[in-house]
Amino acid sequence: MTQEPTSSDATAYTAAGATATTATAYAAAGVDIEAGDRAVELMKASVAATRRPEVLGGLGGFAGFFDASALAGYRRPVLATSTDGVGTKVAIAQALDRHDTIGQDLIGMLVDDLVVVGAEPLFVTDYIACGRVVPERIAGIVSGIARGCELAGAALLGGETAEHPGLLDPDEYDIAGATTGVVEYDRILGPERVRPGDVVVALRSSGLHSNGYSLVRHVLLDRAGWALDREVPELGRALGEELLVPTRIYARDCLALVDATEVHAMSHITGGGLANNLARVIPDHLTVRVDRATWTPQPIFPLVQQVGGISRPDIEATLNMGVGMVAVVPAAAVDATLATLGARGIDSWACGEVRTAGSDDGGTVILEGRHAA
Repeated sequence: MTQEPTSSDATAYTAAGATATTATAYAAAGVDIEAGDRAVELMKASVAATRRPEVLGGLGGFAGFFDASALAGYRRPVLATSTDGVGTKVAIAQALDRHDTIGQDLIGMLVDDLVVVGAEPLFVTDYIACGRVVPERIAGIVSGIARGCELAGAALLGGETAEHPGLLDPDEYDIAGATTGVVEYDRILGPERVRPGDVVVALRSSGLHSNGYSLVRHVLLDRAGWALDREVPELGRALGEELLVPTRIYARDCLALVDATEVHAMSHITGGGLANNLARVIPDHLTVRVDRATWTPQPIFPLVQQVGGISRPDIEATLNMGVGMVAVVPAAAVDATLATLGARGIDSWACGEVRTAGSDDGGTVILEGRHAA
């Protein structure tokens, strides 16, 4: 398990190897090695809480170790990997000086891309680039990352905090990460399993998740001039509170669903919206019709659309509109799917059906009807 102290262009300059003279010179250039060390100390408990039995070693090494031989029961294990970031949602966390949830957004973006192929997330590595290391801020970010890992059942195996003075302003940062998972070869989910008559089951999002924030910020903050502490009646809370709601992590729920019933495919609804992401798991000879009347999006979605004067096609191609994940299942498995997800506290519903495509609509997803009031 690794969690590297502060570095810049030369990763050899770490607290363990720098002389006092080097550290002083580096600090004069804007890189505070001691602050990086304090950040590592503050994050130790959060990282330890994510530990899995397969993790070898402790904090502070150059590489993290995961004992794959301890993964029993696989005949042909296939590794899956995903990398992602949070995007401009970090600007909201920075503006509010609240940093303990943005890490959960990162984990949601990572592990839920893995789980849609049926893979169990095993471990995560993170990367935090900042203009200045504030140990408490870095520890807060990592606490959110660790919380997300716990929700997903993944170990936080390693990470890096890089201080980039002159490239980023002192209070600016960005985060990214990567995750690796495992799935049995003959249990990989995807478009090859999808059949005519399959039903699309939607899983409700917690809100905006981590996509479309450039649009949301442009509409509500720049054009409308709203402050983050503005109380918005439609939302029932301050705007900033709504915009910081963390991404729902579905990994364990989706894995439980795969164990409980037959699932053909899943799709994580991120940038591009419901139609574009669902289309990624629909074969060319099939099509899907999704009925908007089967759900009501959370108030933030029509609010952004109305304030920004955004067309329905544009808003649906950018935001998740209340659906964070979908599962494509046989019609006979719908009841078991809804029951399994409901027992796990996930609001879900049947929203569409897979059909044989016509001559001009192969591989497409058609959104029809109007959302329920």
